Amino acid sequence: MARLGRMTSASPGAARTPRAALAALLAGNRRFVSGQPVHGHDVTAAAAVASGDQQPYAVLLGCIDSRVPLEAIFDQTFGSICVIRTGAHVLDRAVCGSIEYVVGQLGVPLVMVLGHERCGAVASAVQTLRTGRPPGGSLAYVVDQIAPAVTEVGPDDPAAHPMAVRRHVLRTVAALRADDLLTGPVAAGEVDVVGALYDLATGEVALLDR
Repeated sequence: MARLGRMTSASPGAARTPRAALAALLAGNRRFVSGQPVHGHDVTAAAAVASGDQQPYAVLLGCIDSRVPLEAIFDQTFGSICVIRTGAHVLDRAVCGSIEYVVGQLGVPLVMVLGHERCGAVASAVQTLRTGRPPGGSLAYVVDQIAPAVTEVGPDDPAAHPMAVRRHVLRTVAALRADDLLTGPVAAGEVDVVGALYDLATGEVALLDR
């Protein structure tokens, strides 16, 4: 994993390459971790971007966990990023279609998949594979989407949970990079899809090597 370096920031619409977009996100996380955020959720900031077309520079796919508010941990203001959150950042057609929209229609150059430690959805998948007792309802769908990552690391391994969190992020990144409408821009270097992990205790985001 690559730890964050000191990066420069960017305003909405300014970071139009994958590299610049990633630098802006990581700079925001650096400000957050250091206790020096510059963006707040102020109604005047919302009003400032209300009249024009939106120009986000990244789309973040993260977990629904209440401890991982994406705009806050990357210190982003209104109009900077698009955010999608599902249990353990599980993909479905609505999620993929939303990402295809912001990349294809809004010109967003960066997609980040952000996992986090102690993920409850991943824990449910590990428990399901260990016991053979799946959850009921639609939670079973979420568990089914995480299960391949758990299988790859071995559900009975004592470290299955943290290893599966990482593996699931990388599998999600690979799936998005292979998406029919994303694979062309990714191959051309116009768009990048990256994976990262969030540390609940420190607030730091670490990039994952593909």
